[in-house]
Amino acid sequence: MPDYLPYVQFMDTTDAPNPAAEAMIERDRASAALGMTVHESRPGHGVVSMRIREDMLNGFDVVHGGIIFCVADTAFAVACNEGAETTLASGAEISFLRPVRLGQTLTATAERRIRSGRTGLYDVRVTDEAGEVVAEFRGRSHTLRA
Repeated sequence: MPDYLPYVQFMDTTDAPNPAAEAMIERDRASAALGMTVHESRPGHGVVSMRIREDMLNGFDVVHGGIIFCVADTAFAVACNEGAETTLASGAEISFLRPVRLGQTLTATAERRIRSGRTGLYDVRVTDEAGEVVAEFRGRSHTLRA
């Protein structure tokens, strides 16, 4: 039996909610399995957090880079899915700046830089609970035709 919630927690308090992202994230089993919480969701912006568990550590007892990528990618998905059409990542890169340890909480804040036609560019800053930047992520999006 998994020790995670079967859904992503939504704690959105923004004035301009993003129904498209909310519908997408409600079905996101990967984010649910990692215990993510969405704090803010509005077009072009998303904030997602995740507490680091023991099963997220690599052989050096620091969080696996793929886990940090996942929380950044989920914030990116929240920010770029803002209409009725599905928007997916067409590419992404990440720079890991500090190690993350067991029990820390990561917060990923995504911001749209530009959206032109069906493509977009988004930056995500991942911080620990002290506000220290642990990673920077840049994602490119593509909106599918209906």
